[in-house]
Amino acid sequence: MFNIWCLHIPVQDRTQFNELVKLVERTIRSENYRTPNKPIYLVAESLGACLAICVAARNPDMDLQHLLISHSCNHCCLYWIIMPDQFPLNLPYMLSLAPGNPLRMVMDNIVKRGLLPQTIGELSQEIATMSMYLPVLADILPRETLRWKLNLLKSGSACANSCLHAVKAQMLILCSGRDQLLPSKEESQRLQKTLADCEIRMFEESGHFLFLEDNVDLVTTIKGASFYRRGKHLDCVSDYMPPTPSEFKKVHESFSWVLTATSPVMLSTLKDGQVVRGLAGIPSEGPVLFVGYHMLLGIEIIPFVAQLMMERNILVRGIAHPAMFVKVKNRMPPEPDPANFDVFRVMGAVPVSAANFYKLMSSKSHALLYPGGVREALHRKGEEYKLFWPERSEFVRMAARFGAKIVPFGVVGEDDFAEIILDYNDQIKIPGRREEIERVTSRTAKLRTDASGEVANQQMHLPWMLPKFPGRFYYYFGKPILTEGMKVELREKNKCDELYLRIKSEVEGCIDFLKNKREQDPYRNLLSRVLYQASHPGSTSPFHLPSFDL
Repeated sequence: MFNIWCLHIPVQDRTQFNELVKLVERTIRSENYRTPNKPIYLVAESLGACLAICVAARNPDMDLQHLLISHSCNHCCLYWIIMPDQFPLNLPYMLSLAPGNPLRMVMDNIVKRGLLPQTIGELSQEIATMSMYLPVLADILPRETLRWKLNLLKSGSACANSCLHAVKAQMLILCSGRDQLLPSKEESQRLQKTLADCEIRMFEESGHFLFLEDNVDLVTTIKGASFYRRGKHLDCVSDYMPPTPSEFKKVHESFSWVLTATSPVMLSTLKDGQVVRGLAGIPSEGPVLFVGYHMLLGIEIIPFVAQLMMERNILVRGIAHPAMFVKVKNRMPPEPDPANFDVFRVMGAVPVSAANFYKLMSSKSHALLYPGGVREALHRKGEEYKLFWPERSEFVRMAARFGAKIVPFGVVGEDDFAEIILDYNDQIKIPGRREEIERVTSRTAKLRTDASGEVANQQMHLPWMLPKFPGRFYYYFGKPILTEGMKVELREKNKCDELYLRIKSEVEGCIDFLKNKREQDPYRNLLSRVLYQASHPGSTSPFHLPSFDL
């Protein structure tokens, strides 16, 4: 993804801060001249962050992307205070500056190399090995060098703080939640309020040495924040980098509780119309457009995307509400933290728009579309499994233009997972709650402004729910509808509407089929599934538990 350069300042070097700024500036100007249409990323921490900020302020017209590790620009004097006459380069002191769990980096190192300690002796040996490097560290960082670096940091901090107002570059701040050395959280918030274009990603369990922790993946963070682009402007389709196996594994593990609790049943339809278990009926070659029902809070997306990737190695690009991609400055509760949606961006979600839909279809992607959108996902009491689709056939012609295969599908199970106790109609009667909902809705991108009816009633609120003893999720993917060769035919509005209504009818049919069949499932209840797994030790995957007969 990147051609990586590293700034190295030799131990005995005594170059002044302003000269270091000029050195970095000459380098990036040269690179920008060589490739003017590509952004330049500056990843920086401590003194490097001061350099990066000053360079950005001096070059407001250059396409710079900044990733700052927030230790502090405003509190550099603390470095001087903590350095006594005899700088304590010993193991306990060094570990005290590490993460909240002092042995985390040691353990990360052991696990990464596949050396999980079986005895206390192995762990002790690892710590002893680490301690052997401390005399080397003392040689590398003589006292005179440390004092010079601290003075350099002091002047750099003053320079950076004086020019924050002039920084126009996009900034992404990585903040340690358990930094025991410096007030990283406070500094991150200060920078975000001061800088014009700035986001924060918080690592709650990490300490001062963020990049020394094995669980911190810089590339995943960049991708999740939609910070990676190849050109002048972000293109959510062409700039997208699919998740690596390790990234997918991490995402899968983080949502494993959903899969365990719901034990999804997935059915698909082959070309000859036969309904089979699994996803064998899903077309391998794109473009493919999945069109279906959006369950409460959209929780059905997780098992579907996970299983399609594991079973068929197919990545689904979800077409999502723009609220998941908007950077909200001075966010106020109950507005969601943009970081909450990073995992969806890593897995390929794109904001809904005609341009992005066109790009997905033209690139032969597998795309996921919910015509009911937010209105279905945030539905009211008694509205489960009811479709709120617009009257206009929004997606049919675009799909036919590229000969896409449209796969209608239904999903049920939300009523076995949670019960809505206070919906939108109830919440607006609570004093102050109506104003909160209206404020959040007004700050959210508007969709279907020309639509009428319930589909246009997209109030951004969170239903209050009561969890239930989990049932199961059931998915039924209908027979793919081939649009190859229908491009000319679907120019006629009545033909287009006819296909649109057919797709909607098939989605409703899939839902009705599943609602009837789940009544025959002896393992619909969580307890029955737990007992089955206990008596069948080999049945570990939640996707492979038995259900009703087809």
